[in-house]
Amino acid sequence: MNLEQDRNVACPYCGESIGLVVDCTIPIQEFVEDCQVCCRPIQFRISVAEDGEIEDLRAMSEDE
Repeated sequence: MNLEQDRNVACPYCGESIGLVVDCTIPIQEFVEDCQVCCRPIQFRISVAEDGEIEDLRAMSEDE
């Protein structure tokens, strides 16, 4: 089982690719992180399966 996975996601505001390290030991995650390019807040929602694989990763703007 992977404890961490690297993923790239597109910023919902500027479209730039942003690197994200996901802790795969936490099954449900929600957090806000600023875009490294345009500095706007991105809401992340992540679900991880029991085997440690990412099932769903969403990057959303404030108004979604």
